[in-house]
Amino acid sequence: MSDIAMIEAAAARLAGHARRTPLLSSPFLDEIAGRRVLVKAECLQHTGSFKFRGGWSALSALEPARRAQGVMAYSSGNHAQGVALAAARHGAPAVIVMPADAPQLKIENTRALGAEVVLYDRATEDRDAIGARLADERGLTLIRPFDEPLVIAGQGTTGLEIAEQAAEEGVTSADVLTCCGGGGLTAGIALALEARAPGLRVRPVEPVGFDDTARSLAAGEIRSNAALSGSICDAIVTPQPGRITFPILARLCGPGLAVTDAEALRAMALAFLRLKIVLEPGGAVALAAALFRPDALEGDAVICTASGGNVDPPLFARALAEAAD
Repeated sequence: MSDIAMIEAAAARLAGHARRTPLLSSPFLDEIAGRRVLVKAECLQHTGSFKFRGGWSALSALEPARRAQGVMAYSSGNHAQGVALAAARHGAPAVIVMPADAPQLKIENTRALGAEVVLYDRATEDRDAIGARLADERGLTLIRPFDEPLVIAGQGTTGLEIAEQAAEEGVTSADVLTCCGGGGLTAGIALALEARAPGLRVRPVEPVGFDDTARSLAAGEIRSNAALSGSICDAIVTPQPGRITFPILARLCGPGLAVTDAEALRAMALAFLRLKIVLEPGGAVALAAALFRPDALEGDAVICTASGGNVDPPLFARALAEAAD
């Protein structure tokens, strides 16, 4: 199980390799939200998302001989790119299993980073089975996207930075909204803040209809989503919270929130117009909750992760066009 010591060790391994991303603000966003809004811009991390942190954390902890044999991951795109870049910088082969309907930009970027991409049909094929077969045949080490202690520890370095940056901004008590899929980022940040900034409470944010984490937290046990697709927030659509992540979330997180696809698109446009950053839908849901769910939040400030910016140009253009209507 990940803990603060693992997160601190991951931070040491990431030093000089990951970016310390900024905590951004805009008076225009503050006015919409009715409180101070601080945005942790992980869309500016290497590969365009926080996933590089977990990928590097996991690869850098492997024994050199095992790493040289190669690694494997399955992902709709951001974990794929994070592992691919970390593997390339370590000189290790990488095989990434990706759904065929993943955004084309993410597939192309993963290949460009040097990884072998294996596509599958998420409606008819089992990615876990495909991954297990490839790992067994080639002797690859599987790096899971969220249910892996070393990955959680890497994502938790985001929380260490949030604790430091919030203190610099004079914020010691606030909700911290995280874009949540399987819960790796959310769990890692929650663990880091428990140790470094206990006045900051983590709350996961998901798309409406795919709020398995929120429902699981409310029920006190893991709940699954009925569907595996149907939201533009592809990066954070997962069947259910992780076996490792959920106990952390249940212990440390406040109630979950859900936003619509339309609200995610609007948040993307506002992030571009007011902060000059590019977000993908799944990376914009925390900001959407900060802006459009003010009554569900407490305090004079809210911190939210902008967790990824790998969006296909037509979808980004749609977000800007709809905001202009």
